[in-house]
Order: sequence, then C-alpha cells, then structure tokens
Amino acid sequence: MKIKVSDIAVTIKRKEIFSNVSFEINKGELVAITGPSGCGKTTLLNCLGLIQPIDCGEILIDNIDVTKWNDKDKTKFWHNYAAFIYQDYGIIEDESVAYNITFDKSKVGNKQVQSILQKVGLSGRDKELAIVLSGGEKQRCGIARAIFKNASIIYADEPTASLDMNNRKLVIELLRERAKQGAIVVLATHDERLVNECDNIIDMTKS
Repeated sequence: MKIKVSDIAVTIKRKEIFSNVSFEINKGELVAITGPSGCGKTTLLNCLGLIQPIDCGEILIDNIDVTKWNDKDKTKFWHNYAAFIYQDYGIIEDESVAYNITFDKSKVGNKQVQSILQKVGLSGRDKELAIVLSGGEKQRCGIARAIFKNASIIYADEPTASLDMNNRKLVIELLRERAKQGAIVVLATHDERLVNECDNIIDMTKS
C-alpha cells in the first residue's frame, strides 16, 4: 500500500490551514506529522484518513484518487483497511474493554484479545467497563484496537500524549512493530522521542 499526496490545501472558516503539501508514504513506514499547535497536524491526518475534505490537490492510495470517493467507498475503506487512534481515545465508556477493541460482544474472553491486551499492558482487563480506564489506559486500548484489526493504515493523533515514560516506550515499540509487519503508520505528534523513532517526518512549519 502507498499514499501519495500532491499539492493539497485546506481552508476552514476562511482560514487557510495549509497549502501546497506534497509527500509520499510507502508500505512499512512509520511517519510523523510534526509542528507546533495550530499548524494543521491533526487536520492533515484527518485528510489522509478521508475525514476532512481537501480544497484542491490529490490524495492517492494505491494510485486511486480517494478524494473522489463517496460515503460508501470511504466507509468500506475505514472498515477494511484503516484504524484510527484518537487523541480523545474514541472509547465507548459503558462497554467492556474487549468490546472497544473488537466491536463484537461475543469476543469477550477471546484468546487473541487477551494476547493483545497483554501486549499493551492491559492484561486481564477485557471484561472491565472502559469507563474505569485512565487516560493512558484508554490510549493503549485504542492501540489494541488497531492491532486487533490488523489495519493496513494506522492514523494516530498524539498517541503518546497521556502516557508515562514506560508506556510511551511500549506504545512506540508497538507502532514500530506494526510498521515492520507492513502497515503504514502515520502519527500527528509533538513528542520528539516518538518523532526520532520515525522513518520520515512531515514538518508542517514548511508547508
């Protein structure tokens, strides 16, 4: 899988967020979108994830112009290929941890889920309601969801923002592992340690 971005621009409420942004991301790459707050990191990430429309330019995924897709095409892409790790966690608090990973109530106690929870430091928590998780635990639950889905592209917005040093290291290792397994992993982050672990950097101050 490959992402190619050519001269894209976004304006929101008459404010130009960025313009003339171009780059390529290849299969197996861990890529950081960097820059200060307000520079458009999350907006660009949402453009790549087909959530935020662009005003001009092209976004190609495997040589297909995905900016022309309708809602049905986008939903199919999100379901089959993409996983999102949100800064606000994207967690359904009144459902179990296992459900938040699988979106399938029949998989509470599933061995694969338990193995993934062990990887992200949440071993034995599958049956607990997500509301009891701390911010950092919810962040890791979001990463567990992406691993379970075996997504081809992972979009992550500040995935280490709520984590202490040990869990930050764990999350970086997990994202790196997914890239080594062939996924494209795109991160919006200001975490310099995470940036230093990435294969390529998209610096929004230069857009």
